[in-house]
Amino acid sequence: MPELEKNSPLAFSLALKDGRKIETVGEAADFLSALTEQQRERAHWKMAILMLNNAMKEPGYLTTATINLNSALLYDRLSDPQRS
Repeated sequence: MPELEKNSPLAFSLALKDGRKIETVGEAADFLSALTEQQRERAHWKMAILMLNNAMKEPGYLTTATINLNSALLYDRLSDPQRS
């Protein structure tokens, strides 16, 4: 499997309640980087960050990373599952 780049697509698109979409590895990384320190300390965000980092090293983890990010977004009610 080829290396992931910022423009590599996630396993599936994630729609946010504010109308934005997270569709690429770069958009996911940017979103996670914008989290507050308090948010980053929460278990679900820690897992989403860890799995995206793992996917960057081993692209086979991209689906798991996308699922973890989706779960974190759902947990904090930031996603809009109707629009994904």
